[in-house]
Amino acid sequence: MAGALLRYRVMAYVVGVGLATLVFVGMPLKYGVGFTAVVNVFGALHGFLYIVYLFAALDLARRARFTILEMLAMVGAGLLPGLAFVIERRVTRRVEAKLALLVPSLGEG
Repeated sequence: MAGALLRYRVMAYVVGVGLATLVFVGMPLKYGVGFTAVVNVFGALHGFLYIVYLFAALDLARRARFTILEMLAMVGAGLLPGLAFVIERRVTRRVEAKLALLVPSLGEG
């Protein structure tokens, strides 16, 4: 589960930064001055990386036995700017707590 968490975290940050760049840099440039290159590049890139993010999120949700609502929160996090970072923190805390219960401390024994 630790590997799935790492993959999810990396993809959450990549998709979060890509979407923020698209919305807060690309869109103002496109509609403000007509410069469309940022939207063209980051729009396509975000679309592709969001699919990869979905696979990582659903894989982690399956392994961690998340509820449907938790999975929907993870899926929706890649659609609203900034939400990916918030949901990633919450998911990471929950999964790390589960991992702590599964793996006994190395100092014990």
